[in-house]
Amino acid sequence: MNRRTTAALLALIAVPVLLTGCELGTKDKEEGGAAGPDAKAGSALAAVDTLTVKGRAPKTGYERSRFGSAWADTDSNGCPTRDDILKRDLKDVSYQGGDCRVAAGTLAPDPYTGKDVSFRRGRSQVDIDHLVALSDAWQKGAFQWAPSKRIAFANDPLNLIAVDARPNRSKGDGDTATWLPPNKAYRCTYVAGQVAVKKKYGVWVTSAERDAMKKVLTTCPDERLPSGSAPTLAPPRFHAR
Repeated sequence: MNRRTTAALLALIAVPVLLTGCELGTKDKEEGGAAGPDAKAGSALAAVDTLTVKGRAPKTGYERSRFGSAWADTDSNGCPTRDDILKRDLKDVSYQGGDCRVAAGTLAPDPYTGKDVSFRRGRSQVDIDHLVALSDAWQKGAFQWAPSKRIAFANDPLNLIAVDARPNRSKGDGDTATWLPPNKAYRCTYVAGQVAVKKKYGVWVTSAERDAMKKVLTTCPDERLPSGSAPTLAPPRFHAR
């Protein structure tokens, strides 16, 4: 066999290999691919690719009571979870009868709008939001959990934040693909928090949600993945349906 014939055969062999490589690259892009070269270890962007991607399950069977009574004292510090978060997130806090029941304070600023919001117990404009809504979690895996895990999820400080009531109520049970805070400067922190919660509890994401997470976090590749030390199971004394 002469050199010209050998070269022609090698070229024919190389063509399918090159085509296969192109097809794989296209498929990876369609399915979301890797987080990209800018995704650093420990970043929220890198963590997106550790989340399970599946379709949304039906909302059938969801009720707030599936996650236990509201604001259970799962950390056993003597204060309801709601007051723990108000103490953590508000400034100039005052109390009713001790140092547990928050009477007033200021959310300065509210992360969802960037504006200051006053808190007054009984006529509050401040909500405690679940970064990952309970209904969203239910449709993405929580319907399969033990009650103690759902109770822990609903009261985990990693998943809770004090916010202006108005944008929070417009959010409903939206995920990253359907709702983001009006305050664009907070969006990276917000999405990183959702990624952290979903990773910790094994809540899955839809493909649209994953892509939306990446779109936000690609603008801030150094955004760190938050962490929290609360256990993923509530103490046995707490119950849920």
